[in-house]
Amino acid sequence: MADHTADPSVDPPPGSASPTGWNPDAGRWDHATLREATVHGVRLYNAGAFHEAHDCFELEWYNYGSGTTESQFLHGMVQVAAGAYKHFDFENDDGMRSLFETALQYLHGVPNDFYGVDLLDVRTTLTNALNDPAALEGWRIVVDDARPEATEADFAYIEALEE
Repeated sequence: MADHTADPSVDPPPGSASPTGWNPDAGRWDHATLREATVHGVRLYNAGAFHEAHDCFELEWYNYGSGTTESQFLHGMVQVAAGAYKHFDFENDDGMRSLFETALQYLHGVPNDFYGVDLLDVRTTLTNALNDPAALEGWRIVVDDARPEATEADFAYIEALEE
């Protein structure tokens, strides 16, 4: 694990879950800051705060070199948030499609349970939205078998990162 992505305060996955990225033998995440950014980013996305979710994923993405699974995942999630932003805030479905096509390329080969995110559902929804953007209506990203929405703590997290 890279020291700059370590954070012992980041909670383990709930219950007996052991998603890719969790190291049960060590009792910690391989990259705890990635897990933290992922949970906050998903919650922000699910609350419709697409720009903030984008920033959550993007700011963590800078910790990883190109060619890593972590980089692929975060870059893909940046594209997911940006595509939703294009669709919902600008009604630009051509822009959404372009971003989702790129997201699917980045997310290809990333494990389906990466850091607790249901990436099979993400890839399926993005693929469906390419043909019918209405597939995004009401869709929420699943992390740890739930569809959590943002709280004040999630907004405070991104504000602190951007300072």
